[in-house]
Amino acid sequence: MKILANDGISKSGIIALEDAGFEVITTKVAQEQVANYINNNEISVILVRSATQVRKDIIDNCPSLKIIGRGGVGMDNIDVEYAREKGIHVINTPAASSDSVAELVFAHLFSGVRFLYDSNRLMPLEGDSNFNSLKKSYAAGTELKGKTLGIIGFGKIGKSVARIALGLGMKVIASDKFIGNAEIRVDFYNGQFINVEIITEPIEDIFKHADFITLHVPAQGGHLIGKAELESMKDGVGIINASRGGIIDEVALVDALDSGKVAFAGLDVFEEEPKPAIQVLMNPKISLTPHIGAATLEAQDRIGTELAEQIISILKTANS
Repeated sequence: MKILANDGISKSGIIALEDAGFEVITTKVAQEQVANYINNNEISVILVRSATQVRKDIIDNCPSLKIIGRGGVGMDNIDVEYAREKGIHVINTPAASSDSVAELVFAHLFSGVRFLYDSNRLMPLEGDSNFNSLKKSYAAGTELKGKTLGIIGFGKIGKSVARIALGLGMKVIASDKFIGNAEIRVDFYNGQFINVEIITEPIEDIFKHADFITLHVPAQGGHLIGKAELESMKDGVGIINASRGGIIDEVALVDALDSGKVAFAGLDVFEEEPKPAIQVLMNPKISLTPHIGAATLEAQDRIGTELAEQIISILKTANS
C-alpha cells in the first residue's frame, strides 16, 4: 500500500511504515492536483498537517483512500464526519505536540513581560547609539511568578500549559465547554511530582481575573474574542494565541494594543494565513511566530511515530 505524506513526516515515521511494508511518498503535491495524484498512484493513505485540505471533493473522487491522517491536533482542514460516513478512517495525534505548543506559549509570555519582541527589533538598530535610553525603556518588566494565567480550552495542550505555569509558581484558572475539572500532574526531573486539581470556570471569569490569557480551542467559525471581550479583561492583560487564526478579532486586538488596554500579544496563528495583515506584523507590541507551535524536532518525531502506529494497526486489522 502507498502512503502520501503530502505535508511531510519524520524519518522515524517513515522507517516504521517502511518496516511494516508500506511505500511512503513525500512528494509535495499542489492542492489542486491532490485528487489526481491519489488516483493515478493508487494512494491508500494521505497524511497532512495544516497546509493540505482534504475536503468532500477529494473524499468523493478518491475511492482508493482508506485513511486520512492529520499530524497534529486540529482537524478543521479535513471534512472529518463526511469522510467517516464514507468509511474512511480519520486519525490525528492530539498528544504528540502538546508540550511543544505549550513551550511556545511561554516563549511568547516571557518575550512579552520583558519586552523582547521590541528590544530584538530595536537593539540591532539603536543598541550602539541609544543604549541607555533603551535600557530605561525596558526597565519596567514583570515576573510571571505569582500572576494569574487564564487558559481557554483545557484539552491536552491547555493541560500542558497549566503544568508549566504551575511549575513557575503561577495561579492557573481555566475555562472549557466540555471539561469540568482536571487533575494536573506536574513531574520533576528526579521522579517527584505534585497533583493540582483545577476546576474550570465560565469564560467571563477568565476575562475578569486573568493577568495573561492563552487560547487553546479549535476553529470557532467566528471570533471568540472581539471588542467586547477585550474590554471586559483586566487593564494591561497579555494575550497569546497559538491555536487557530480567526479566534481573535485582529482589528479589535490592534486597537486594544494601541490604547494600552492590552499590554502585549503573542501570535503564532493569524486570520489571514499565509499572508497576515500588515497592521499585525508591524505592530510593536506583538510577538510573532509563523505557525510553528508543533514544529520542534521532538514533536515531529512523536507525530510521525504515532501516525505510523495508528496506520499499521488499522490496516493490519482490516487485512487480518
